[in-house]
Amino acid sequence: MAGYSYHRPRKSITLTVLVGALIVYSILPLVWMLFSITKTQGELLSSFGLWFSGPFALFANLQEVVTHDDGIFVRWFANTLVYVLVGAGGATILATAAGYGLAKYRFRGRNAVFATILGAIAVPGTALAVPTFLLFSQVGLTNTMWAIILPSLVSPFGLYLMWVFAAEAVPTELLEAARVDGAGEWRTFFTISLRLLAPGIVTVALFAIVATWNNYFLPLIMLNDPNLYPLTLGLYQWLADASGIGAKPVFNLVITGSFLTIVPIVVAFLFLQRYWQSGLSAGGVKA
Repeated sequence: MAGYSYHRPRKSITLTVLVGALIVYSILPLVWMLFSITKTQGELLSSFGLWFSGPFALFANLQEVVTHDDGIFVRWFANTLVYVLVGAGGATILATAAGYGLAKYRFRGRNAVFATILGAIAVPGTALAVPTFLLFSQVGLTNTMWAIILPSLVSPFGLYLMWVFAAEAVPTELLEAARVDGAGEWRTFFTISLRLLAPGIVTVALFAIVATWNNYFLPLIMLNDPNLYPLTLGLYQWLADASGIGAKPVFNLVITGSFLTIVPIVVAFLFLQRYWQSGLSAGGVKA
């Protein structure tokens, strides 16, 4: 267009340096881990952390991780998958249904529910761990998988996030048009609203997956059977066992196991991030 000129925004050197420093700070531990998983136990403690040293021991470390202590790492991995699929999956479903209902339906006590959710978000999970343990101990659920799954189903932040997202992502006019055409509430939700809520559902799912996968404190107080441990608690047990007097250090296994622990989270993010889209409702309502 004539007379139009594009001016590139000025770069801030201070902001660029700050962002660069934050990137280095975030990536440096991961780089250290990538070098460390290729080293033997002896080289891990005697060499420079940010470069290779000694024989390339990555595959030996991987094999030893899955066979050490009768292969209990595989059991911990399977336990974590169960906690994530049932706990985080259930939390996502409940947050989606509840958030959508609170956003699109008016009922008595709605404001009280909103205040309760905000209050629940403000309470840290560690503050509820001991009361939850006492409650579960009364009903005999401690040292069971349900002691981890049931608290994971409750996600006040996920519910609030879906509430806010559904209020904007699902036009009320679109729902009214579907009702005029004779569609019931369930059909409207599954055929129209669910597609529009996809970016919010993926966001809530990722938050729930990461929170459940990295859950440490709750399993620490709820479980005492190593066969029920998630990866976080199991790797900590290896670290504690390797630090005692006369114990055999297995820090190379702890680091390699930690690497295997973060791989599924990275894969889940790369797979789900493509569903973060906007504008799915564009053109959905006729003028």
